[in-house]
Amino acid sequence: MREELDIITAYQKVGTYRGAADICGTTHKTVKRVVERHAAGQDRPVRAPRPANYEDVRTLVAQDVKDTRGRISAKRLLPRARAAGYTGSARNFRRLVAQEKKAWRAQHGRTHRPASWSPGEHLVIDWGVIAGVHVFAAVLAWSRFRFVRFAADEKAATTIAMLAECFEVLGGTPKVVLADRMGCLKGGVVANRVVPTPDYVRFATHYRFRPDFCEAADPESKGIVEALVRYGKDDLARPLILEHAGSGDLAAGAARVLADLGGANQRAADWCAEVNAALHSEIAAVPDQRLAKEVDLLTELPSLRPLIGPAPVRRKVDKLSTIRLGSARYSVPTALIGTQVGVLVDGARVLILDVGTGEVHAEHPLVGPGEASVLDEHYGGARPPVPVRAIRPRSAAEKDFCSLGPAAEAFIAGAAGAGHTRLGPELAELNTLTAAHGQAAMVAALERATAFGRWKASDVRSILAAGTGVPTPRPAGDALVIDLPTSTGRSLAEYAPATKAVSS
Repeated sequence: MREELDIITAYQKVGTYRGAADICGTTHKTVKRVVERHAAGQDRPVRAPRPANYEDVRTLVAQDVKDTRGRISAKRLLPRARAAGYTGSARNFRRLVAQEKKAWRAQHGRTHRPASWSPGEHLVIDWGVIAGVHVFAAVLAWSRFRFVRFAADEKAATTIAMLAECFEVLGGTPKVVLADRMGCLKGGVVANRVVPTPDYVRFATHYRFRPDFCEAADPESKGIVEALVRYGKDDLARPLILEHAGSGDLAAGAARVLADLGGANQRAADWCAEVNAALHSEIAAVPDQRLAKEVDLLTELPSLRPLIGPAPVRRKVDKLSTIRLGSARYSVPTALIGTQVGVLVDGARVLILDVGTGEVHAEHPLVGPGEASVLDEHYGGARPPVPVRAIRPRSAAEKDFCSLGPAAEAFIAGAAGAGHTRLGPELAELNTLTAAHGQAAMVAALERATAFGRWKASDVRSILAAGTGVPTPRPAGDALVIDLPTSTGRSLAEYAPATKAVSS
C-alpha cells in the first residue's frame, strides 16, 4: 500500500507514467495500472495464499509428535513422509516438524513457576564430577550461601560427612535437605515416593531435619544447586586440576588432587569464602550478610557429632610402636605402646584414633601390603644414618676405663672397628696409665690416639711420654698464625757517610 501511494504521489508531481516510473524505480506499465485502479476507486487485489508442499503430510507429523510427546526428530520422520508422498526439501520439512512441536508444547508443555524460598527452610545438595574428581555442592536457598568440597567418591558415608561439615559451616541445620534421587541415600521407591536409607534417616534424626527428594530426571526442580555445580566445576575444580596437571593431561592432575584432598578442600573453602562475600546477582545481596540473619532460624547443632561410616577397627600397638593393617605397618607415638587404638581408612588416608575420645593420634598415606609408613616424630627424631651400638661396660676394667667419658668410648669404638683384638687384655694397662698420669692427661692422650688411629696401649704410653711437646696438626686450609720476632729499627740518617776533616 505504501509503494502504491508513492507511485500515485510521483505521478501527480510529474504527470507522466515514465517519469513516475523513474522516480519510484518500477516500470511505466505498473504505474499505469496503479493510477487507473486508484482513479476507478478499486481495491488492491489480494493474491490467494499458495499451500505449502508439506500440507499433505501435516496430519501424519502431528500424530507422531503427539505419540512421542514432542520428542521425535524431523530426521526420523522424513522417511515416513517421503513414503507418504512428500517431495519437498528436508529443510522445509524441518519447518513443519518445528511448527507441530511448538503447537503440541503450547497445549501440553510443562510450565515453571519461580521458587519462593523461606529463611532457614531448604538446603539443596547435589554431586558433580570432572576428570574423576567428585564435587559436592550445597546451597542454603534463601541466603544463597554456597558450600563446595571435593571427594574421591560419592558413597553414602562421604555424602553424609559432607552434609555434617556443611552444617558446621552454616552454624545450624535447615528444616529440609532437598536432594535428587542419589543412589547412596535412596533405599527404594514406592509409588514414586523415595524411601531413604536407614543410615540417612538416623543422620537426619540426629540433626533434626527432614530429608526430601525431587522428581526423577527433573533437574529443573533443583536448578539452584545445578548452577552451583556448574559454577564450581568451571571456576574452581577445572583450574585446580589444570594447575596440578602442569604439562600433563587432566587425568594426571586429577590424580594429584585426589592424593591431596586436604589441600584441595582448603582451596575450596577459600573459594567459598570469596564467592559468599561477593554480591549475588539474583538476590542483589551478599550471602554472608544474609546468612547472619538466617542463622537464628536454623536448628541448633547437636552437642555430639555422630559416627559416620563404618566403625574404626581396633588394633594393639606393638613393641615397635606400630600397628598392622592390611599386611602393612603404620607408626604411632611411642607412648601408646601396648594400648588399643582405632584405625579408620578415609580414602587414601589411614587415621589412627583414640578409642574413647576419637582424637587423631596419627595420620598416614595408605600403603600397600608389606610396606611401612613411619613418621620420625613418633620416635623423637630422624633415624640415624647407621645403626648405633651403645658402649655398655660389664667388667671392672671396662667400667674403670669408660669412666673417663666420651673419649674412652670413642677409643673403644675405633679400636673395635680397626680389629684390635688385644683391646680387652690391654684395658688393665690403660687403667694403670690413668692412675699414673691422671685423668686429664689420659683423656687428652686418648683423643690424640683416636685422631691418629693408634689403638695399642703402647701407643697411648708413647703419647703420654711425649707430653705436650708433640705437634698438633691442623686441617688443610686453616690459617697458620706464627708470632714473628721483633727488632729495633734504625734511622736512615745513621747510614749517611761520615764527612772527613780537611787538614791544613
